[in-house]
Amino acid sequence: MLPICVVNNYGQFNHLIHRALKDLDIEVALIPNSTPKEEVSSGYRGIILGGGPAIERAGRCVEYLDLGLPVLGICLGLHIIAKKFGGEVRKGKSGGYGSVEVSIRDHGDILSGYPEKIPVWASHADEVCRVPEKFTLLASSGICDVEAIACPKEKIYGLQWHPEVSHTVDGKRVYQNFDSICSE
Repeated sequence: MLPICVVNNYGQFNHLIHRALKDLDIEVALIPNSTPKEEVSSGYRGIILGGGPAIERAGRCVEYLDLGLPVLGICLGLHIIAKKFGGEVRKGKSGGYGSVEVSIRDHGDILSGYPEKIPVWASHADEVCRVPEKFTLLASSGICDVEAIACPKEKIYGLQWHPEVSHTVDGKRVYQNFDSICSE
């Protein structure tokens, strides 16, 4: 079975995402965001767009969204997805990293198995302020209306929070759900 790739967007958590998948015995590779899309389309069964400092440094990530592979965007990855499909991203009101209680409105397949509210670790320096048209709002919080979105038909998902850190309760479940989506 082909691995899932984690696209390194120069964020501090990309290596943790890679490690989290390895710890779950999920075949995974960490790749630079400059990797040609042809290599991504033929070498992987799913894509995780990792976080990073700025959308201007997202390399070829937008190209990867047209490959027909399942995609999970984390933090900056969510912003890349939202902008590509017509959503809007703005500076957040709450700024840097911290604990947030997220309310799940629609579990879908990516948030399957979670309770209605979960404590997570997130940065809100930037955040999605308008969900793209063909996407569903999955989760929100008291500081951010758009914490998670999905386009299940295209198998594209985005989270504002970081499932790979210990501050996020049961974060591994997101990666297990994504692995299942990529195995369908």
